[in-house]
This record gives sequence, C-alpha cells and structure tokens, in this order.
Amino acid sequence: MQASARIETLRLAETFVIARDASDTADVVAVEIRHERATGHGEAAPIARYEESAESALAYVESHADALGDDPWALDEIEGRLPHEQFAARAAIDAALHDLQGKLAGVAVWRLLGLRRDGPPTSWTIWLGDPDDMARRAERVRGRFKRLKLKLGARDGADVERVRAVRAVADVPLQVDVNEYWTLDEALDALPQLAALGVEYCEQPLPAGDADGPQLKRESPIPIYVDEDCHTLADVGACAERAHGINIKLAKSGGIREAVRMASAARALGLQVMLGCMVESGLGIAAAAQVASLCDHVDLDGNLLLSDDPWRGVELVDGIQRPADEPGLGVTSGA
Repeated sequence: MQASARIETLRLAETFVIARDASDTADVVAVEIRHERATGHGEAAPIARYEESAESALAYVESHADALGDDPWALDEIEGRLPHEQFAARAAIDAALHDLQGKLAGVAVWRLLGLRRDGPPTSWTIWLGDPDDMARRAERVRGRFKRLKLKLGARDGADVERVRAVRAVADVPLQVDVNEYWTLDEALDALPQLAALGVEYCEQPLPAGDADGPQLKRESPIPIYVDEDCHTLADVGACAERAHGINIKLAKSGGIREAVRMASAARALGLQVMLGCMVESGLGIAAAAQVASLCDHVDLDGNLLLSDDPWRGVELVDGIQRPADEPGLGVTSGA
C-alpha cells in the first residue's frame, strides 16, 4: 500500500468560541492510502490540548507509511506496527483503511461493521457568548436540529443564565459542555438549576483527573459525561468512577476500531456513550457516522460549522448525520 498526506485548512462560517479558545479556521490532515484499484481516504483533526498539530500529524503519517504493509485487511497487524501516539493521525490512517476495505468489498463501512446505518440525532453546538447572543443563535436553527449543546465555562457567573436564555427560545433537549472550567462548588451550585431547566447531561464540568470527580458523580442531579478524561480504551474503567457516560472522539481514540472497543467496554461498565467530533470536514464526520448507532448521544456537527465543506456524502436527514450507502465511507471530494 502507498500512503500520502497533506495539510488542509477548513474555514468556519463564524468564529467558534469555547472556554479555552476561539478559532476561525482549523487545520486538518487529509490521508490517502492506495492499493490495487482503490484509494481510501481519512482525515486527522489534531487536538492542540494534547500537543498535537497538523504538522505533527503529517510527520507521523509520512514517517510510518512503510508500516502499513501490503494487506489492507490486516488491521491488527498494522495497528500494532504504528507507534501509540499522534492519535488524530492514527484515526486518519484507520479511516482510510476502512474506506479502502469498503471500496474493495463494494459495501459501506457501517455494513462491514455489522451496524445500523442511523444513529441518534446530532446536537448543534451553540458556542460560548453572552446569554442573549446564545439565545439568538439558538433561534436561528430552530426546526433544523433536535438537540442543542451549549458551550459554558466563561467563569463570569452567568452560565445558568446562558442556559435559561436558550431554554426560553428552544423547546428541544439541551446539553451543556463546560470544557473543564468549573470547580466542584460551581458545579454543585449550577447543576440543580440546569436540571430544573431540563438539561439532559453535563459534559466535562471539572478538569480532567480532578480528585472531586467521584463526589460530583454521586451528587449531580443529571448525568455527567467526560471528554478530556477519556481518550482510549485504557481510560474507560477509571471513567466509571467519575462519570455516567463517556464522549468518544475518533481524533482522541485513534480511529473506528478503538471507538467500537470503547463503546463495548463502556456498556459493560454501565456507562452511556456519546460520539463527538472536532471541527472536521465531511470526510472526518463520515468516519464517525459509521459507528453512531452504538451511541446514546451524537454530536457530529463539525462539518456543518464550515463555510464550505470540501467533502460530500454525509447527509443531515431529520436531524441525523446519515452516512452514505456507498462503498467505504461513501464520500467524494467536492474540490
């Protein structure tokens, strides 16, 4: 097999703001793996919080292209030969191999995995702003999405007011993501108020590894999901002590195969599962959508945040990010 990669810059339709930063663009790495008559595609969305970048992901793919070998079906062997680092790059390679397999077999990846095509409806992210601004943005997407996820964690004492403002204009289920920016006291003050507003769950309220995590799980009136606390299969067991559910992202876990393993482990431990994403094109979202049916909640709106998505194939149908029924990931480049 022959592999190549390149950095691409995705432009967002509007500035995306969370507790720790704001961005207008996102750099990803597009990966191609060629074998016989077919080419598989994958995308790496590196996460700066974990000291990954587009440049480091590109270097990983280029440095380890020879480790892929000649058999696209030997996923265990390939996975074992790749260094256990640069998880976004590993996810891109994994997605490209699954895309390649699907094309060689003539079936969609979700069929190869024996899964259902449709997962739960995706949430739409309302990024961090003042309460009125967040309410206005929620109003603009009324009727298009069946879930809204609100970014919180401004540390200005107004997070509950943000949720209250959105609830006043939106009758769909609400979820919140604090991105590690609450203390235990802030969480215990806010969560009962969010429960009264009908919030379904709170994602990563405390910093990853915070010693107060188990106490918050015991005392929270709504489910706690962890994101930054949960990267790969090795983390799932510890997450059961501090959360009711985990957020799986291919860019954190290293790809589709690890995501399936994580979902199975979570179920065995009585945890719920959500599937998240970074800012990604339709190529990255297509890879995640293949396993969405394994999850209780889905947050796959990364490509919908773009001013122009360079990949076509995933379709938003009645709020669901539906993967194509074409071979492989079912996406084509619009470039």
